[in-house]
Amino acid sequence: MKIEEFFPEFVRKVTIDGKNSFQNQFARRIEMNSEIKLPQIPWEEDNTGGKEPVWRYSGNPIIGRDGNKISNSVFNSAVVRFEDGFAGVFRCDSRSISMDIFVGKSKDGINWEIEDEPIKFEGADEEILKREYRYDPRVCFIEDRYYITWCNGYHGPTIGVAYTFDFKKFVQLENAYLPFNRNGVLFPRKINGLYMMLNRPSDNGHTPFGDIFISQSKDMEFWGRHRHVMGTIKDDISAWQSTKIGPGPIPIETNEGWLMIYHGVINTCNGFVYRMGVALLDLNEPWKVLTRSKNYILAPWEQYECMGDVPNVVFPCAALHDKESGKIAIYYGCADTVTGLAFTTVDRLLEYVKKNKL
Repeated sequence: MKIEEFFPEFVRKVTIDGKNSFQNQFARRIEMNSEIKLPQIPWEEDNTGGKEPVWRYSGNPIIGRDGNKISNSVFNSAVVRFEDGFAGVFRCDSRSISMDIFVGKSKDGINWEIEDEPIKFEGADEEILKREYRYDPRVCFIEDRYYITWCNGYHGPTIGVAYTFDFKKFVQLENAYLPFNRNGVLFPRKINGLYMMLNRPSDNGHTPFGDIFISQSKDMEFWGRHRHVMGTIKDDISAWQSTKIGPGPIPIETNEGWLMIYHGVINTCNGFVYRMGVALLDLNEPWKVLTRSKNYILAPWEQYECMGDVPNVVFPCAALHDKESGKIAIYYGCADTVTGLAFTTVDRLLEYVKKNKL
């Protein structure tokens, strides 16, 4: 598949301008997304007096339920650095409660403008382009492009995969798995020459079970070499993650391993409660867990997390990371209704997961 087939305007622009070669244009994108420097990362200093591993932005929620003209709710969404600001793919459930994903742009990562029309995908196979529903996207920059993964309806939930260079045209690839699967999360680089994707096999409903697995691919189309990463904790030692778990944002590479922020669920007499945890995975064999947190790092405490269309939910889907300072900005869904922002650092999470390990 040639890039010129799907992005002719972009290729022509690079040629007409005569200022940058096609390769130089992508080299700039790679430099901007290398995570070496991210000076304009959204940030607020710790407002908990050092008591918590993660702290909330004082202006939460950053996106209300009316994020665009048709939305009933905006949550479980993903953002990345793009050009001189940020771009994202947002889950917006409409006022008919149709689930779809939309492009959003921001200069500061806090104030967002979300398009009113959902993403229109292109691709070679009309069968794959058929839409049932789309939700809970992640965005990952790998090599020269932005990959989007999401829960894609195809006779049940599976993982849709697409890519874009400009957040205008989106090329959809084959679904990664057979139904049923959710929470497809790519690693930001190849490991041992292979693309890696975390995922959680599920059912066709609200899934009262679920472990995290990893799958591998040479070409982003055929996925195999599936490995179990970690499962739920069935006894009282860590009950907040006793029913199901699932990967959250794109894993963050550190000298000690991959930091994986994830969600954990307990089934209570009032229904599911979603909390946020952290684990450290091996750099070269990321299906091997070096340590994971016994205690959660964030739970639904605030009103906008406890009250909404689905109460008692914090659901992380994206994390911006500044490698130089170690700062992390986490974007998470609140009560399946609005979008929140929280902060931490690499050192803070590493210290926490070691002190509170299972």
